Amino acid sequence: MVFAHGIGGARDLPIPPELAIAGAGAALAVSFIVLALAWRTPRFDARTSGRPLPAPLARFADGTVLAVALRTLGMAFFLYVAWAALAGPDRVFNPTFGVFYVLLWVGIVPASLLFGSFYRAVNPARTLHLVISRLTGGEPRRGPVELPGWVGLWPAALGLFAFVWLELVYPGSTYLGPVRLWFAVYLAVVVLGAAIVGDRWIRSADPFEVYSTLVGRLSVFGRREDGTLVLRSPLGNLDGTPPSPGLTAVVAVLFGSTAFDSFKDSTFWLQTTQSSEISSTVLNTAALLAFCTAVGVSFAVATMLTGVHEGTSRLSLPNLFAHSIVPIIVGYIVAHYLSYFVEVGQQTLVQLSDPMGRGKNLLGTGGWQVSYWLSNHPTLLAVVKVLSVVTGHVLGVIAAHDRAIRLLPRRHQLTGQLPLLLVMVAYTVGGLYLLFGS
Repeated sequence: MVFAHGIGGARDLPIPPELAIAGAGAALAVSFIVLALAWRTPRFDARTSGRPLPAPLARFADGTVLAVALRTLGMAFFLYVAWAALAGPDRVFNPTFGVFYVLLWVGIVPASLLFGSFYRAVNPARTLHLVISRLTGGEPRRGPVELPGWVGLWPAALGLFAFVWLELVYPGSTYLGPVRLWFAVYLAVVVLGAAIVGDRWIRSADPFEVYSTLVGRLSVFGRREDGTLVLRSPLGNLDGTPPSPGLTAVVAVLFGSTAFDSFKDSTFWLQTTQSSEISSTVLNTAALLAFCTAVGVSFAVATMLTGVHEGTSRLSLPNLFAHSIVPIIVGYIVAHYLSYFVEVGQQTLVQLSDPMGRGKNLLGTGGWQVSYWLSNHPTLLAVVKVLSVVTGHVLGVIAAHDRAIRLLPRRHQLTGQLPLLLVMVAYTVGGLYLLFGS
């Protein structure tokens, strides 16, 4: 198993990068012009919009039976993988690596797009917290300490950075020891924190749950302000993303780390790290931090350059607009990790049947054959990559435009969006350049 994302040398893809970049920039510019002419009033309101699900389906979705079944399934799978991680051989064919880096990290995206906050429903940390609370007679929702409102999603942003650092920078990321240690620290921080301040800590600090919840905002399932489960457009759902403190940092880490993943395999960076006397780990850590910081700072500055209504703080604008980056993140995840997820994901399912490497077939998947159909059709894969990036950016422009005409004074509704549009064009051009030029 080779833990390298994408399909390898992007220069071999059959679409010239210059055309892809020019087309993406033109699509963003045209979409802004169209929106400016045809989209002059806000159309998204997650508080009241959506078609309610049929009552029986809504009761089933909110019922105890489904909740217990999903918690049980999530905990059983967690224990099975923990067995593989603790007792299995420290070899790349151990399914722990595929579960951790592929099924969990990348698989969160399609699962959340289909079902909403998927990880929240199966989160083993939530189940452990619930069991501990029941055994000790505590209240899962509350703890002895109140979590300050300013904390927001900052703990999750740090957790996400810790994960991508382990995956993309740390040299020992394909050894069981570091993976076991990372997950042990993750569980300790999340479960112990929840015992102190209640399950609000999990919503703030669990990197996978926060990631899944954000992506789940682009599903067709949502809730009104009164809690009613409804069907509505993905962008209508996205409008309901709370502007929590630290939200901009979360999207900056998710977007910046994906861009860095393309950059670190470029000829320039490989030559730089190999010829430098400074440790490659130090250089890669600095570059990863620089990419995430560049995304966060450029986005924050672009949003704060807009005109605002009287009484609206410019410092609040980055978190109010940060939801518009979520479609862009999803677009890059699809473009960057599609073949990786499909092909290595299949391999992981095969390996899960034999976690000890003894020729067993415990889950019945041991005889499956991995299909490399996507890699064998590079033209289709290249088109999917470009369409994913462009679609993500266009949806991001729409989400930002709708929020802008709600927040900005009428005289600034168009000119105020120009800095943000320029930043999104730069993201598109830079992202596609890294995707096709690495």
